[in-house]
Amino acid sequence: MKHIARKRFGQNFLTDQFVLEDIINAIAPQADETMVEIGPGLGAMTRLLSQQLKQLHVIELDRDLVARLQSGFDPAKLVIHAGDALQFDFAKIAVKPGQKLRVVGNLPYNISSPLLFHLAEFAPLIHDQHFMLQKEVVERMVATPGSKAYGRLSVMLQWRYRMALMFIVPPTAFDPPPRVESAIVRMVPIAQPLACEANMLAAVVMKAFSQRRKVIRNCLAGMFSEEEIVAAGIDPTLRPESIALEQYVALANRLQQTNPTLAAIPGLLMAQ
Repeated sequence: MKHIARKRFGQNFLTDQFVLEDIINAIAPQADETMVEIGPGLGAMTRLLSQQLKQLHVIELDRDLVARLQSGFDPAKLVIHAGDALQFDFAKIAVKPGQKLRVVGNLPYNISSPLLFHLAEFAPLIHDQHFMLQKEVVERMVATPGSKAYGRLSVMLQWRYRMALMFIVPPTAFDPPPRVESAIVRMVPIAQPLACEANMLAAVVMKAFSQRRKVIRNCLAGMFSEEEIVAAGIDPTLRPESIALEQYVALANRLQQTNPTLAAIPGLLMAQ
């Protein structure tokens, strides 16, 4: 029976074999690696990955698709985790000594940002991540200061990862075709991110970009004085999209000294 894509799960199934092969080539899986695929769907990429790997983990929320995967794959080769990737504990997947986890997936557009921030919590355990996302989201992720796409997502993820847009995927590669273009992004965790408290950085960045058309002095009014902004090496007349990651980190560390209780506020990271 044909599976009907469900909007509530953001399902758009990748069907183009040439694109699938391009993704596999970009990932370059090695047989002994520990890999987890988020949202395997109908198993198109799952099948190609499992041909390269001794064992593959997958996380799938849709119970109908879980049943299809259980009946269509060797259980010794495919370990199925039925549940929500947003709640999944990636630390429970055991990896071989000296290795880290590799994560791949065609991420539902409706949960892409929260899922990326959830995964960031496990960054020290991860070797790399390759995801299919809405092209606009990937462009925001990899944007540089001074560009219109540069914003909260850019700063928060670039603090934790080195990232690159690998290639564009057209809507015609999917069933049903989405209304937007997609892109493959490679994310490699940074071993030693610039030292700062994540929630502090999130608080500063959220406030700065909440009024991105204003100059940074006005955006951060009430959180920092102009003198503090200048002390962080920032021209107070610049707009938020012109401020580099390192300068936002300097502001976050200053905030840590003056208002440490912000670190305990839940939900700041997920609000990005």
